[in-house]
Amino acid sequence: MPTASLTSRISRPSPRVVRALAIAVLVTQALISVTGVIVRVTDSGLGCPTWPQCFPGSMVPVEHPEVATLHQVIEFGNRLLTGVIGFIALACLLAAWRCLPYRKRLVRLALIMPLGVVAQAIIGGMTVRVNLAWWSVSTHFMASAVLIWLAAILVKATTEGDRPPVGVVPTPMRRLLAVLVVVTAAVLVLGTLVTAAGPHAGDPDTPRLDLPVPTLVQAHGLLVMAYVLLLAVFGVWLRSARPTKALLKTYGAACVLVLVQGAIGSVQYYLGVPEAMVVLHVLAATLVIVVTAMLWVESRYRGPLPQPTTEATAKESVTA
Repeated sequence: MPTASLTSRISRPSPRVVRALAIAVLVTQALISVTGVIVRVTDSGLGCPTWPQCFPGSMVPVEHPEVATLHQVIEFGNRLLTGVIGFIALACLLAAWRCLPYRKRLVRLALIMPLGVVAQAIIGGMTVRVNLAWWSVSTHFMASAVLIWLAAILVKATTEGDRPPVGVVPTPMRRLLAVLVVVTAAVLVLGTLVTAAGPHAGDPDTPRLDLPVPTLVQAHGLLVMAYVLLLAVFGVWLRSARPTKALLKTYGAACVLVLVQGAIGSVQYYLGVPEAMVVLHVLAATLVIVVTAMLWVESRYRGPLPQPTTEATAKESVTA
């Protein structure tokens, strides 16, 4: 085999590499949601009071009499993590593009990730510029939720084919899952409103949403109960639907996580919303997003992972 051909083949990332990078994208997307809430509960949201600079004339934190060093470090660290996520997302996109055989759907899903990081950075900058207005913080979190959802789908896409999706479960069950997704989105939106009206604004001087917290919490709790009910109905149907092992495992994980999330939320509220519980609550919320996305993709089958064809390998050798 010619040396050029061997080098070219080695330079092509394997599906395992693409999957590893996709998982890294998912983990870091979830992680920045958690670090974002750490910024908020520590009142570090304006640790870097300008954007894209940290302080006027400086991209990095500087000693300032009105801004605590710890707040600067926490906020600036969150900004640096955005750069790390962008680097990983670009690496995943490059790997998906270079992997054989070329798969349009995989590349498109991978392309969303770096574009989403840029969009999130802009939203984050806007949030700082409007002094952490509640609606900007809510938008910031919901954008992260969408990216986490799409990153979970990207991870699944690295292990499946490109055929039109065929239902693993009957159509009524897939429709029930669609309702579950809508309820999940509603739970997250109500959760951001509870946060907007609650005590942790990211900065002590930030105005809060002028709505009664108990009413918002009750509405949020009712939506969580609706999620649990829909999940229970899906589980009853699942017993007679001949599901795959992957779908069964994902369903079990969803049941455990939503119960844990509900317990954390209840304890958090009755303890007066302590900072550590808020962080745990957001962490559990990100995991619920992931597992709900996996329920969605595991209920459909797109065929086996495509393998490089003889023609593709030959073309690669000729190109080299």
